Amino acid sequence: MSERNPEPAAARRAEPKTVLLRRGEVHSPADPFATAMVVERGQVAWVGSEGAADAFADGVDEVIDLDGALVTPAFTDAHVHTTSTGLALTGLDLSDAPSLDAALARVREFAAARPDDRVLLGHGWDAARWPGGRPPTRAELDEAAGGRPLYLSRIDVHSAVVTTALLALAPGLAGTPDGGPLTADAHHAVRGAAFAAVTPAQRAAAQRAALDRAAALGIGTVHECGGPEISSEDDFTGLLRLAAEERGPRVVGYWAERDVDKARELGAVGAAGDLFVDGALGSHTACLHQPYTDAAHTGTAYLDADAVAAHVTACTEAGLQAGFHAIGDAAVTAVVDGVRAAAEKVGLARVRAARHRVEHAEMMTPETVAAFAELGLTASVQPAFDALWGGEDGMYASRLGADRARTLNPFASLLRAGVPLAFGSDSPVTPLDPWGTVRAAAFHRTPEHRVSVRAAFTAHTRGGWRAVGRDDAGVLVPGAPADYAVWRTDELVVQAPDDRVARWSTDPRSGTPGLPDLTPGRDLPVCLRTVVAGETVFVRPGE
Repeated sequence: MSERNPEPAAARRAEPKTVLLRRGEVHSPADPFATAMVVERGQVAWVGSEGAADAFADGVDEVIDLDGALVTPAFTDAHVHTTSTGLALTGLDLSDAPSLDAALARVREFAAARPDDRVLLGHGWDAARWPGGRPPTRAELDEAAGGRPLYLSRIDVHSAVVTTALLALAPGLAGTPDGGPLTADAHHAVRGAAFAAVTPAQRAAAQRAALDRAAALGIGTVHECGGPEISSEDDFTGLLRLAAEERGPRVVGYWAERDVDKARELGAVGAAGDLFVDGALGSHTACLHQPYTDAAHTGTAYLDADAVAAHVTACTEAGLQAGFHAIGDAAVTAVVDGVRAAAEKVGLARVRAARHRVEHAEMMTPETVAAFAELGLTASVQPAFDALWGGEDGMYASRLGADRARTLNPFASLLRAGVPLAFGSDSPVTPLDPWGTVRAAAFHRTPEHRVSVRAAFTAHTRGGWRAVGRDDAGVLVPGAPADYAVWRTDELVVQAPDDRVARWSTDPRSGTPGLPDLTPGRDLPVCLRTVVAGETVFVRPGE
């Protein structure tokens, strides 16, 4: 657990220490054999060899003996819901519940342990992985929660099951018959009612819990994806204020509303993030060109190409990023068509320079991949989705059939086309887990979509910075922000998933900086220290 300094941020950061790190492995393109690094005034000042480090030893405030540890740029998680992540960490987590009966038992235990909570909050159920494949009924939840208000979001957070008592708190929903999980506007209404019961103190505690977990995993920056259908303005501005005032990861805020002035007023860098063009595959709300294999419809469309074009035009002219949540192939097509229409109006060069984003972008075709490259769109993607739902027997195959499922999350095709990638978790949909994310991309369940560990690592470090318009960060070179993490790990290798990408090599003569061996089954690196702008935000206990 990271310790938080009660001093005002300005006072703490007035004179950051000059630090020499030595006797380790420093992952830097400036010197593939670097074993030492100097940090000064919140920036990387020098990287180089152990012998040269002696010249700096007497002129620094602190020397850190790495004892063979690896130093890398800190990770950036490009898609996080911070408060919801914290509430999942401190509340009812059903992500590993093996069955419906087990989930209901956990609800009973949680309700008994929280007698004073106005509303019970839980997350993570996935009926697709339960025997029988069905979610709980409202009557079952009413019994398990003892008649109290209860909100349980599905793992993709695009649908939820609730109790009768919670429906009574949501305007216009009292008496709604139990037709299964709530989606679209009904879901937004019950989520709003549930989260309205969270006090400011509970909210701040959840935000701290999430940021502390991020720091402990070597994450130096998170992109918060807020919005009126996701959280609240107070939640969003409170998080940005907390991150500015307290020690921890950087928070970059995106506000998902088609109101450019509101996004700027709230302190967002873009009217973007989860601005929904569609929903999610697991909830049957992702918008498809052809019907679902297991449902006789094509999902839900929230925005069309005209709405996308109007928003991209407004954001481009205002100097803000636009961005959209798009998962299904029809939704991705709507985004591409809309952005292209905006480019015809304001100019392709201006649209490309704005670095507009698409979150998730799972169902891509060769045509939409090429359009992303043409229009300069960043694909903000979550490799853990494939690890969780991909494969011949996974949820994707159940929803779409095996042939369509194999096309999802084509990271290699995106990279080959020159589309910028930024990796994230969409936490709490999947956990904060940066090395696990890199592994999921390098060992994608569909081999032709795999990328090298190096490419995946870059997408999860430098890619997140580039997604917010910074090309000078996310890499340990002189002049870059001193955002880095220190890791205990085994031998470093230059690793690709198979010979179609590149051969493995541990030969130091290759001049390519090594990274941990992420072969499935091997232990992931352990974070020992995380530093943001030269300030330590996490030290592993006992180190």
